[in-house]
Amino acid sequence: MDALVVRLSQLDTEAAGALRVVSFYDTLMRRRVDLPALLRASAGLAECVAGVRLHGTRRGIRVGPDGRDAADPPMPASTAMPITLDEEEIGTVWLERAGPPCALDDMLLDRLAIAAAAAVEKHGPAPTTMADPALIELVISPGSDQAARARALRLLGFAADVPVRVAAVRSPLPLDQVGCRVCPTRPVKAASVAGVGVILAATVDPAGFPAGVRAGLGGAESPDRSWRQAHTALRFTTPRVPVVHHDDLGVFALLAEVPRDAARDNADVAAIEHMAAAPEDLETLDVYCSAGSVRRAAELLHLHHSSVARRLEQIGKSLGLDLTDPTGLTRARLALTTWRLLND
Repeated sequence: MDALVVRLSQLDTEAAGALRVVSFYDTLMRRRVDLPALLRASAGLAECVAGVRLHGTRRGIRVGPDGRDAADPPMPASTAMPITLDEEEIGTVWLERAGPPCALDDMLLDRLAIAAAAAVEKHGPAPTTMADPALIELVISPGSDQAARARALRLLGFAADVPVRVAAVRSPLPLDQVGCRVCPTRPVKAASVAGVGVILAATVDPAGFPAGVRAGLGGAESPDRSWRQAHTALRFTTPRVPVVHHDDLGVFALLAEVPRDAARDNADVAAIEHMAAAPEDLETLDVYCSAGSVRRAAELLHLHHSSVARRLEQIGKSLGLDLTDPTGLTRARLALTTWRLLND
């Protein structure tokens, strides 16, 4: 690599210098060097600090003319140029020259930007789980066209022929830790969008979510549809059922479409709202609705079945429902689920 470094100060004329700069980067691109190597060579050629920042990582890399990481604080960029891939700006390259820009700085940065775009396309993004929220949002937004979504996925490191699953997450843990747990061996990217964690992954292991994390999982359709499904499924999660797949909701998914005012005005939902002041009764009803039998509910609640039966009798009276009847049980489950959605 050192043999390729041509000092700008040794160039005889501007025209000859431009040809040497072009030849310099053509050689680097033929050797298919990665982004850090490009930056080291560029800093040596320019005899000043060179920097690059990709929008997909938000982390800037700065290298001094000696090939080492540049010391902080950075100087203001004397010259800068965008990196463009498929007509989309994906990052920036710049020089930090103490004096005025040299005559060939624009030429150098133009070639560096072209070489950087080729390196990103070949080597992919940095191996990190966290991603630029703007790219994630572009992938999951229903308003994105297919070309823009495909470019964003490629910049995030996903192959064009691999389906991407989406998970909507509420987590006390950093999203990168969650992403690595649910997809440890295949591409995964995460970011927070509008207050909700978004995980994009080639595959998602529902059993991998750590304790305390709630997650809704979408299908393998287009990422925007998968996101809508995942966000809906997240609303159905509870401390007892922290991970919900949209496919498992079935007709219950329609409850998320009920207007809030109509839901609040429903008598069964209003009765659940009144009962919510007694958390013990709420938990008993929740477990019974899921278990479907008094004995199974008693096992889950660690109570005697006769105690659970007495509680359910009182709960049924307060709701005006016969919880031993299939219709009454269905109404109670629908009302409880709708109440939770209202308070999500």
